[in-house]
Amino acid sequence: MFGDMMGMMGKLKETQKKVEETKKRLDSVLIDETSSDHLLKVTITANRKINSITIEDKLLEDKEQLEDYLVLTINKAIAKATEIQEAELAAVAKEGMPNIPGLDLFK
Repeated sequence: MFGDMMGMMGKLKETQKKVEETKKRLDSVLIDETSSDHLLKVTITANRKINSITIEDKLLEDKEQLEDYLVLTINKAIAKATEIQEAELAAVAKEGMPNIPGLDLFK
């Protein structure tokens, strides 16, 4: 019984290490999101950190439109990044979870 527990603890520590490595790797995964008319482009990492924002000069003439574009485009980029991050971390966690009867966390 203790051998099984020690094995599970080891596997959980290994999984935790892989999760941390995946989080670091996601800092280099870039997501580009562009407004529908391509006047604004936002690039963020899969860890949801803004990397760059590119604004066409035409948008600088209308502050309210620029603000709207920023909110919409950044929110779409964050949604994509969140989806990628969750999928990557779930895959690592599922791979490293011990098989405990009756505990089916990932269906």
